[in-house]
Amino acid sequence: MAITTEPAAPTTETPPTPETPPRPQAAADEPQAPKEPQTAADGTRAAAKDGWQLNSPLVLTMVLLLVVLAQGPIRTALSAPVMQSWMTVFVAVVVQALPFLVLGVLLSAAIAVFVPATWFTRALPDNPVLAVPVAGMAGAILPGCECASVPVAGALVRRGVTPAAAIAFLLSAPAINPIVLTATAVAFPRNPEMVLARFAGSLLVACVMGWLWTRMGRTDWLKLPAHEPHAGETKGAAFWGSVRHDVMQAGGFLVLGAMSAATLKAVAPASWLRTAADNPVVAILALSILAVLLSICSEADAFVAASLTQFSLTAKLAFLVVGPMIDLKLFAMQAGTFGRGFALRFAPATFVLAIAGAVVTSAVLL
Repeated sequence: MAITTEPAAPTTETPPTPETPPRPQAAADEPQAPKEPQTAADGTRAAAKDGWQLNSPLVLTMVLLLVVLAQGPIRTALSAPVMQSWMTVFVAVVVQALPFLVLGVLLSAAIAVFVPATWFTRALPDNPVLAVPVAGMAGAILPGCECASVPVAGALVRRGVTPAAAIAFLLSAPAINPIVLTATAVAFPRNPEMVLARFAGSLLVACVMGWLWTRMGRTDWLKLPAHEPHAGETKGAAFWGSVRHDVMQAGGFLVLGAMSAATLKAVAPASWLRTAADNPVVAILALSILAVLLSICSEADAFVAASLTQFSLTAKLAFLVVGPMIDLKLFAMQAGTFGRGFALRFAPATFVLAIAGAVVTSAVLL
């Protein structure tokens, strides 16, 4: 019996493929080259590819181009009687005040840089009560606008002068120095008594604030910076740096003040101004608040006050006494130099006392 064998069915299994070796982790084994920092020029070029970039020359060019294209409507608007009145008041205030502002800035920068603070320490009495009026009177012989009086007062406290005397100098120097009093006499040629009233009222408020500090002030309210302004610079560089800073700041506020006075004079209805001026209390409060908001330099504020012809001399005196002692820019400077706690206590007390001092002085001298 023959046995037959059937051939085996072919299998469908595939032969195993050889395993591929794992790829080396280059990121983990090889050190990566450090990325170069992107410079400002690279960033500017990258940003320039995205679109236009505005800068000061471009903005100035665009403004000049717009003025040239719109010179017809601009000429028509300026020829209106209201705009002619506005331009007359604006130019008159700026032209009259600018020489006094520049001279005051030059003298205040020279005092802040070249007069050593030790001179004040030797000149002031040791008794704080007596040092306050002496420091207040020092403002009459050492001209300084409010932009410079704040850092000078900070330097005095830092070098050992009693804070009460420094506060008296801080308040009196911008208000009773010869530059400011001369500007006041030029602005009020028909009312020479305004010069004496401004001197007496400002000195009175400065001394009262200094004496109040001796009774109620606390040293922990004062937080002075570790370094003085312009520290590490030569005296020449510090002088011109102070001049540039004060001229730009004070000049900007002068322009804003002149624009506000011109607008108030030309645009505001006469009935509104007459209503405010006829009420003595409202007139004094209105001009006092206006002095805080306008923040005009003390060498120029007399010309702005003189342009407000509807208001009484008492209200104008309040404007002249309040402005050099407390306004928006002074509050910011005092907070930055002496600390926010000092400024928040000092500003309201100075505002109230300045109004009271102006009213009392006006009752006696005007």
